[in-house]
Amino acid sequence: MTREIGPDTGPVLELGPGTGPFTRALIERGVREQDLTLIEADSDFASMLTKRFPAARVFEMDATGLRHLALFNGPVVGAAVSGLPFRLISPRRTRLILEGIFANLRPGASLYQFTLGLRCPIDQSMLDQLDLKATRIGHTLRNFPPATVYRISRIPIVKSYDWRYAS
Repeated sequence: MTREIGPDTGPVLELGPGTGPFTRALIERGVREQDLTLIEADSDFASMLTKRFPAARVFEMDATGLRHLALFNGPVVGAAVSGLPFRLISPRRTRLILEGIFANLRPGASLYQFTLGLRCPIDQSMLDQLDLKATRIGHTLRNFPPATVYRISRIPIVKSYDWRYAS
């Protein structure tokens, strides 16, 4: 889940950290605790995360609110990590969450999404609407159901060149 993220990633946004297993893994990979921003809707988990990771920024909020909250001064986040159950979240709320995540990610940064099962939890039609692509980067069949990690990133915009104006 965290193997592409390290000390050079910079700020990391984590959605739905729960008890913090991915948070711990990120710190073990060299991400500074003060570079972590944790978004947790459950008040008990948010309180526990504040105690376990005192240098991290913990926001007790629903991830759909990311669109309307300036967490940073511009899109500076180097990676986002999520275990949110997108298969159980409505398409409208999924779209709001994804828009909020990608509004905070700097160009070239990605969302790393953990899911149970082999299929990407975000429908292809939603990815297409938001100009995103999903790439499976890891899985384990030892888990039941199998666990999979997807890297979700922006599709690069290719600018066309107008040859009529070339000299």
